[in-house]
Amino acid sequence: MTTLPEAASDLVTLARWMAGDFSNVKQAIANPKDYAHIHVFFRPLPFAFFSAIGFYSEQVYDYDLWSPYRQGIHCLVDRGNHIYIENYSLKDSVLYAGAARDLNILKTITPNCIERRPNCSMVFTQEGSLFRGQVEPGNLCLIEKGGCQTYLVSDVEITETTWVSLDKGLDINTHEQKWGSEHGPLRFEKRESFAHEVPAIS
Repeated sequence: MTTLPEAASDLVTLARWMAGDFSNVKQAIANPKDYAHIHVFFRPLPFAFFSAIGFYSEQVYDYDLWSPYRQGIHCLVDRGNHIYIENYSLKDSVLYAGAARDLNILKTITPNCIERRPNCSMVFTQEGSLFRGQVEPGNLCLIEKGGCQTYLVSDVEITETTWVSLDKGLDINTHEQKWGSEHGPLRFEKRESFAHEVPAIS
């Protein structure tokens, strides 16, 4: 069993809450005009990948589970008063589509397959019965869409059974919203937990 410092208990709690298959099916059924049915998967990576707790993630429409529209790799770092989640992209992401559901694919991901997304880490703090996260300050997580340079604004709330997120891209010059939800946050509920795959404190 992997030994983690006791100070990392909040980090492990957050990791166990993150680990799962989340779906917004209730939101999509209640308001199909504004919300598609989406899954967010966070699958724990082997501890040896980062020598820390890490995840592979993908977001995918329910009607096409093998074609994720967003994939990432994440490393959780205990910063004492907050948990810092480093974000990485996959150099050839299509090779790993479906890795959140097929562990044989997940095993093919190595540290050589990824590259750091500068200024795009998330900062999480515990607030009562939930963790709240935002992109690290500075408005420097840049994403180009439709020929427009934007910066990411991301707000996330995580509990043991829910994931609520709102991602928006704002024009770096005018600060006008250029992409992202215009109807409020996506509200996911955990359908399946992968918490047992998160390294435990011995």
